[in-house]
Order: sequence, then C-alpha cells, then structure tokens
Amino acid sequence: MASEKRTIVLTGASDGIGAIAARALAGPSTDLILVGRSPQKLEKITADTGATGFTADFSRLSEVRDLAAQISERVASIDVLMNNAGGMFPPGQRTADGHEPCFQINHLAPFLLTNLLRDRLAAADSSLVLNTASVGNLFGRVDLDDLDFERRPTLGGAIPYGTSKLENILFTRGIAQRWTGDKIYSAAVHPGPAATSFGRDSRMAGLLYRSPVARLVTITPEQGAAPLVALAERGPDPEVNGVYFSRHKPNGHENPQAHDQRLIDGLWEKSAELTGIA
Repeated sequence: MASEKRTIVLTGASDGIGAIAARALAGPSTDLILVGRSPQKLEKITADTGATGFTADFSRLSEVRDLAAQISERVASIDVLMNNAGGMFPPGQRTADGHEPCFQINHLAPFLLTNLLRDRLAAADSSLVLNTASVGNLFGRVDLDDLDFERRPTLGGAIPYGTSKLENILFTRGIAQRWTGDKIYSAAVHPGPAATSFGRDSRMAGLLYRSPVARLVTITPEQGAAPLVALAERGPDPEVNGVYFSRHKPNGHENPQAHDQRLIDGLWEKSAELTGIA
C-alpha cells in the first residue's frame, strides 16, 4: 500500500462494532468515510472521528445507488471498503424493493455498493473489500431458485440470516476470482459474538443476545471490532484474497456451499440481474 493518506469506507458505522472500528481507524493518515442508517447516531461518530458521514437505508436500493454516487463524488480512489452493515430481521417481511430483508440488506445492498464503487477501488494502487460475515454461515443454505425465501422455512429468521452470511463469503470469493487483475482483493471475517445491539430488529435474536446465558458466551464490542480493524490495517494483501477469517484466524469453519463454484458464479449473476448492473 502506498504511504500516502489512504481512504477507508466503512458501512454500519453508526453503532456496535462498526462505531468502535471507526474510532480505531480514524487518524491523520486516513480519509475516513462512514455510512450509517441513523443520522443522529452517525453524527456523533463523525464528530468523534473527524470523518465524513453519509446516511443510507440498505432496505432501499435506490439509497444505495445514491450513496455510491455521493462517495464517488467525494473521493477519487478507495483503499479499503468495509461492508459491515447488516442485521437479523423478523420472518415474513419484505423490503421496499420486495426482497427478504436479510438477503437485501446483508447481501444485495453491499453487492450493489461494491460494484458501483469498483472504479474507485481500481483507482487505488491496490485495494481491499472486507465483508463482515458470521459463523452463522454454517446454518445457511443458498438456493438460487429461492433467494428471497418465498417457498422455504425461515426458522424465525435464522435461516435467511445464516444464508446471507454465507452469501457474504460467496461474494468475497467472487471478487477474488474476478477483480484480482485490478488488484482488488477481498476477505470475509466473522468478528465473534459481540455483545452489541445486534438483533434489535429481530425478536428472537434480541432475546438471545439479552439473555443471562449470552453473557457467558459473548465477547465485548471492542473484541468484536478488533479483527475488522486488524484486516483493514493489513490492507490489500494478496494472501488474504478470498479467505474467510474466524476472528483473527484464517480459514474459519465454513458451510460446504462456500466453495461451490456453481454458487459463487450463480449468486453473482443473479445478484447482478436483481440490482440492475448485469
């Protein structure tokens, strides 16, 4: 990576591990751009870090397109894009675009944003796309004919969430295979079960994370943010390209589908079609 000031874009920065990562990455050597859903929460983080802030609701793909345009106008190149926004949502809901929320907010929106910012990533000497995934990928299942869970059971929203985290890994592998010629590398990371406001949009997840048992298995938000910060600071290292990290350890436990080339290609093609970038 060049020694000059680098540009980092971080989504999901207004709360939880994203906000902590933002504070850790801020500094005179970094042009930090933060994205959040809540203007009020984001304003505090940008004030603390001196970063530029943009708000966007990933349940509306039109706002993702507007966000990409705003970022592209603000910077000429991007060294690190951290796709960290996401959540778990109640079953049966649909976004403004008609999609299952986990599929759109956790996968389609970052897929669209990353593709729209590809020219800015390619304009850097080399760049890294870092996708926040989860050990939840283990109970996901990608069905290219039912990406929006119109026919499959959701187990209270847990299956769509796990599937979206599996899709984050498949997207990571897709970037690694397609964009290396532009020196755009990609990695995915499970930050760990951080005790944050994760699950606030899902009754089941919220109850699990607020239960007394959760205190025994969760880690602090600072610990959860640490792997994201470490990989962002490591930057576009070809050795991380296509790698799924379980916290700081490479090659974490993955769903068998995570290396299925048919799904890597098929998910990319379907996502491109659904987001209009095909």
